Amino acid sequence: MDRSRKEELVTELHQTFESTNLMVVTQQNGMTVQEMTALRGEMRTVGASFHVTKNRLAKIALKGTQFESLNDTFKGPTAVAVSEDPVAAAKITVEYASKNDKLTIIGGALGDKLLNVDEIKALAKLPSLDELRGKIVGVLQAPAGKIVGVLGAPAGQLARVFGAYAETE
Repeated sequence: MDRSRKEELVTELHQTFESTNLMVVTQQNGMTVQEMTALRGEMRTVGASFHVTKNRLAKIALKGTQFESLNDTFKGPTAVAVSEDPVAAAKITVEYASKNDKLTIIGGALGDKLLNVDEIKALAKLPSLDELRGKIVGVLQAPAGKIVGVLGAPAGQLARVFGAYAETE
């Protein structure tokens, strides 16, 4: 790889690291192309991404970002999962690592807070941003539905009374 391509990669990684909230550092030993493609596809569906990195270039790209403290985790065959959603990348990475021994979670960071493996697993159990939004919409719609039911109940009861009276006559 020539110097200009390396500089381009460092710039791309640096921009990615600056625009994300969560980074999960993994080691992937012996993953096939199909496994990597499947993992990247799952990541894309939730708005996250998965990058295999050269450690030296990743360490350079980390400088000046909130993830700079992860510098020591870049050893061996490293890859990073990143997402703007504070849960998405963790959820997919933990789920995939539980099914595939070739992917191991090393650590990560949420903003400038370092996370160990257990904290990343706990983060993965939280509902995603979209799930939380859905729950909020459901909570907001529930009272409106109840009001409609309460307002419609007297009219329905009145109709049933008239119907019963008509049957007796």
